[in-house]
Amino acid sequence: MSSHELTVGFLTEVMQGNELQNPVVQILGSKRIAGSGEQSERFRLLISDGKSLYSFAMLATQLNDLQKQDKLPQYTIIRIDRYTTSVVNRDEKGEKRVLIIVELTVLKEGSLVGEKIGNPQPITDTPSQAAANSGPSMGASRPLSTNGGTISNGSSYSSANRSMSGTSSSSGPAGSISDSLTHPISSLSPYQNKWVIKARVMSKSGIRTWSNAKGEGKLFSMDVMDESGEIRVTAFKEQCDRYYDMIEVDKVYFISKCQLKPANKQYSSLKNDYEMTMTNDTIVQECKDADGSMPEIQYNFVPISQIANTEPNAMVDVIGMCKEAGEVMQFTARTSGRELRKREITLVDSSAASVQLTLWGDDAQNFPTKANPVVLLKGARVSEFGGGKTLSLIGGTVMKLNPDIEMAHKVRGWFENGGSEASISSVSARTGAGAAGLTTEWLSFQEAKDRNLGSGDKPDYFQVKAMVHTIKSANAVYKACPQADCNKKVIDQENGQYRCEKCNAEFPNFKYRLLVNMLIGDWTSNRWVTVFTELAEEMLGKTSQEIGSSLEYQKEEAEKLFTSISFKSFVFKLRTKVEYYGEQPRNKTSAVSAAPVNHKEYNALLIKSIQELTGVGKN
Repeated sequence: MSSHELTVGFLTEVMQGNELQNPVVQILGSKRIAGSGEQSERFRLLISDGKSLYSFAMLATQLNDLQKQDKLPQYTIIRIDRYTTSVVNRDEKGEKRVLIIVELTVLKEGSLVGEKIGNPQPITDTPSQAAANSGPSMGASRPLSTNGGTISNGSSYSSANRSMSGTSSSSGPAGSISDSLTHPISSLSPYQNKWVIKARVMSKSGIRTWSNAKGEGKLFSMDVMDESGEIRVTAFKEQCDRYYDMIEVDKVYFISKCQLKPANKQYSSLKNDYEMTMTNDTIVQECKDADGSMPEIQYNFVPISQIANTEPNAMVDVIGMCKEAGEVMQFTARTSGRELRKREITLVDSSAASVQLTLWGDDAQNFPTKANPVVLLKGARVSEFGGGKTLSLIGGTVMKLNPDIEMAHKVRGWFENGGSEASISSVSARTGAGAAGLTTEWLSFQEAKDRNLGSGDKPDYFQVKAMVHTIKSANAVYKACPQADCNKKVIDQENGQYRCEKCNAEFPNFKYRLLVNMLIGDWTSNRWVTVFTELAEEMLGKTSQEIGSSLEYQKEEAEKLFTSISFKSFVFKLRTKVEYYGEQPRNKTSAVSAAPVNHKEYNALLIKSIQELTGVGKN
């Protein structure tokens, strides 16, 4: 050790695959390695242990802020609390490794040190030579293990995998890969063709199918992670059949020989510029002895009461007690004719709030209703209807029942010690829009404008008796993805195929969806409103397919259909919200419901309004 307690000889030893707890090194320089996006930005360090210099040290991405905030300037002394190494090149001369620093502690700022410690020299020897030349340089400090394993603080290093005894869980084209040297996920790129990663499965989607002129297919995807980062892996057709049942969330696997390609950021929020596709050569084997070296899945639980203030389509982690579970409902989808099943679940937690969770298909059918399970959701999607918020599962959502974690025990303890009888407010309760009767506040268009409705953080709802003046029939329909759970507009390939970017698939057919813009007005003003498929079908008395076909082949008939509701009055329940297009605010209003005027109720409302204005009581 030097006067500054550097761990002399650490770099020589770690390049041989040996381990040492909490080594102390000095930073002598850094270099930013830019990628195609902010998330791929990395920092490479020149570090010294007082005897050797090494320039193949990398900060894990979660430590990037330390470098950006200039907390790791030249001459800074750090303690490496967690690290991993990866072999990036192996030839007749030996192995070249990258040292990835996962956690560190700054012991002394560079400005206080002010100089390079010792006379460190670049490491030039091959590992075998280094072993012969280094001698017992570290023997006086701490004993080393050369048989593989994990760093004593829990991090894994490459040579540890040589001693793993995990057997193959698949009949891959090659033998066991559990004895191979592993690479950090963050080090992978399309320019490498020989690598093995050891990663934990964070989530797994269901199997999705497609059909087009080229044939039929299926796929599933999973998100995996190690200490250095995360990445998405997708399996198609034969690989889907081979690996879907084998892969389980939370388990650790060795994965090798996948194709890497740029990630489609439109469908993935993972912090990686690449994603993997399984091939016929892909090998996946379960790691039977994960030995705690893989990080656990991290959750960012949101109290249910906060979901009320969450934007629609946001992804949240939630844990709550199932207070109620409805019956499975079966029905036929209007557009596709498919038989669907769903079940509504009510979740509660100690924030004294409840939220409705919608389950579909097998999740709905298999949910245990006889007990009150604790339900954990990772990556559930927030939806909004009528001012209320609900949760639903999407492809990457993970749902666990009664997980053995501290938060689950806390939720159950709260529920069983008075929480089940506590006063609970529902964030899924609708604010009147679309509810039965005349419960939403009645306003004229001028009153809604004077109140500046829709300019707050959340949308506003009101109802008005208004007449339909004009309908824009030209853009009233669009061609959408034929999948039952997807309404994305398709791209006409002009070859008999229609491409859905959301599903990343082509189809020989499509379904029509309605998006009707109509000008409606009351006695004070007019306003353009958008009417979506289900309500538009109800108002026009025709299905989307019938309306779409008429617009394409019988335009005169379609125009008659639209004019049939012109100058008719309805009681509209409207949702209004100011949205920004560029820097320009625009009040976007959509219809939640449109009902024929009930003149008896409406006249009673008018009489009550007159009495309030004049102060005259009932006769």
